[in-house]
Amino acid sequence: MGSKWRKAKLALGMNMCLYVPHQKLEDSSSPSSSSSSKSTSIKHHHDASKVPSRFSSDAAPLSPVSPSGNECRPTTPTPSSSGLLLSKSSPKSSKRTCSICLTAIKPGQGHAIFTAECSHSFHFHCITSNVKHGNQICPVCRAKWKEIPFHGPASDLPNGRSRINPPDWPGDDAWMTVVRRLPSPRLDSTRQISSLFNASEPGTFDDDEVLDQQHETTEENVSGKDSTKNNSIGAIEVTTYPEVSAVARATCHNNFAILIHLKASHTTGGHNGRNQTMLPATQYSRAPVDLVTVLDVSGSMAGTKLALLKRAMGFVIQHLGPSDRLSVIAFSSTARRLFPLRRMTEAGRQEALLAVNSLTSNGGTNIAEGLKKGANVMVDRKWKNPVGSIILLSDGQDTYTVTSPSGAHSRTDYKSLLPISIHRNGGAGLHIPVHAFGFGADHDAASMHSISEISGGTFSFIEAEAVIQDAFAQCIGGLLSVVVQEACVKIECAHSNLLINLIKAGSYQTSMTADGKTGSIDVGDLYAEEERDFLVTVNVPVDEFSDEMSLLKVRCIYRDPISKEMVSLQETNEVKIQRPTIIGQPVVSMEVDRQRNRLHAAEAMAEARAAAEHGDLTGAVSLLESCRRALSETICARAGDRLTVALCAELKEMQERMANRRMYESSGRAYVLSGLSSHSWQRATARGDSTDSTSLVQAYQTPTMTDMVTRSQTMFFGNPPQRKLQQAQSFPAHPKPR
Repeated sequence: MGSKWRKAKLALGMNMCLYVPHQKLEDSSSPSSSSSSKSTSIKHHHDASKVPSRFSSDAAPLSPVSPSGNECRPTTPTPSSSGLLLSKSSPKSSKRTCSICLTAIKPGQGHAIFTAECSHSFHFHCITSNVKHGNQICPVCRAKWKEIPFHGPASDLPNGRSRINPPDWPGDDAWMTVVRRLPSPRLDSTRQISSLFNASEPGTFDDDEVLDQQHETTEENVSGKDSTKNNSIGAIEVTTYPEVSAVARATCHNNFAILIHLKASHTTGGHNGRNQTMLPATQYSRAPVDLVTVLDVSGSMAGTKLALLKRAMGFVIQHLGPSDRLSVIAFSSTARRLFPLRRMTEAGRQEALLAVNSLTSNGGTNIAEGLKKGANVMVDRKWKNPVGSIILLSDGQDTYTVTSPSGAHSRTDYKSLLPISIHRNGGAGLHIPVHAFGFGADHDAASMHSISEISGGTFSFIEAEAVIQDAFAQCIGGLLSVVVQEACVKIECAHSNLLINLIKAGSYQTSMTADGKTGSIDVGDLYAEEERDFLVTVNVPVDEFSDEMSLLKVRCIYRDPISKEMVSLQETNEVKIQRPTIIGQPVVSMEVDRQRNRLHAAEAMAEARAAAEHGDLTGAVSLLESCRRALSETICARAGDRLTVALCAELKEMQERMANRRMYESSGRAYVLSGLSSHSWQRATARGDSTDSTSLVQAYQTPTMTDMVTRSQTMFFGNPPQRKLQQAQSFPAHPKPR
């Protein structure tokens, strides 16, 4: 009988039928809510199948409420113009498979099973994780729940951790609070959820939401504050270290190294007329952010990858403040903007979570199209928050711009992937770094690294899937703590016979005048407590008549991200050395030696990578080994300096990942490029999945990054993954100048 009824349903086209109550979804105060609560339950083992339901298990995505409010008719989703699809569940798989972790729901395995009022079932620890990120709708049918699962208070357990039953524990209902009544959501009429998916994209993305009034920024009011003000208490501390403290009068010293060390404060300047106060970089005083995430949802992202990406995006959304704005671009064969730049108020977060949760994987990989739309969102916006950035994640290779879908016309012009409007040297005046994340073993590390370098961002290699949320957390921990913008270091020779030979600044732009008397370094943005080190070399001449010689004068200017004013530090740092008649054995500065080691290691990594790309893996390994041995003999290494020891360990790791061509292609190239990105910008990146205590996964990590990564790691439900980003070890650590 059952079989005949199923055939009749199929013949009548009833297989995707969905019953929706006659009242609007937003109305949670109706009497039916009391009856619906009876259908929400947690069952262990075989009891899950006995739960009654208001919705058919063969559910399609919910259609918007009809304007009349008299009747809601389900609609079958159709592919969007971009080729992206909304979620569409299978009538059988939704019963047997948890749609969050994508593993089977089987009785008798010790898992608590949660069955929602719409009749869909999930592992309890999976659905509570979803709810923790603010998702209050069914991941399968998009039904908005009136009751949600949540855990009992974390304070009942040691270390504040929620108790979650791992698979090998028996069920323990006493520790699980089953459901909690949801308040009635009251979204603005201008923010109907349906508009996120059904509205056509405008030709120009100037529909961004108006900023919080206290942070309102347009080109006009920024340009009016370009006058530079002097400030004795700035947001940057400048320290200089000469290679040695003394050079004999009768001798010259070529390529004499001088270290310029910058450190941003942990506070941001609050503009209060002339009496500028320094405020902690909290959500209330920090510079708000405009963030665009460009996410790969091609077919290769199906399954666990997409589930973890949604979870990581949930973490990002929950940690953006009401003054921050977010827009999400999803790309596969083509790209589509899910919603415009929107403030992350409570309503904005809910809509963002809904949009991200709707993503499904299909199609090819068109990174260029995704970046084009992401750049257009930033370029076309009517309003501008002080900080702007793009996060790009992909697990594949662009099959449309760099290589066509048929594999023909392959080219390596990676600049074509990034719109000229956000090139670092594009001339548009925009500073929109793209922080690229290569996911898994199949992504194109070379193109992702090139995109980040051209735009002034970083490249991270996410080798282990479970690290994606930690990697995103580390990135936004920095973006949400910008205390300095457009920083520039000015260098001037203080002696008439002195010339600047070279400025070593990694990926930062440098310039020198033709006479070699002055130079500059464009540093850009600095996160709270972030550090930068630059080496300047000069030729110290013979000087028979002076006991002391001034070499360089160093000063710094920057823009305060909150007041928008240019600030010039009143104090000029002057580098001096002694010129005695006779000196003993010179003592080299540990600070200078440490940075020489970092630069030497970065140069060896770049040379080894070039050799590996030309097929000479043996030569690449030899270069890395030679550098490692040289570093191990420096005064820093002998003194047990942590950065030097960690550099040696990183060089060893790279050698192992270049053992053969297969290993280099799968992980070695990405590991080396993420390391180069980190060292050249002196900014933290995620690298592989190493948990070695001497690894540089934590190098350059700031306290705010550390805090955000810690939050990410403590938000895991159930058994956390074994491999994850470690908490920070602060590199480089500088003692007070002597």
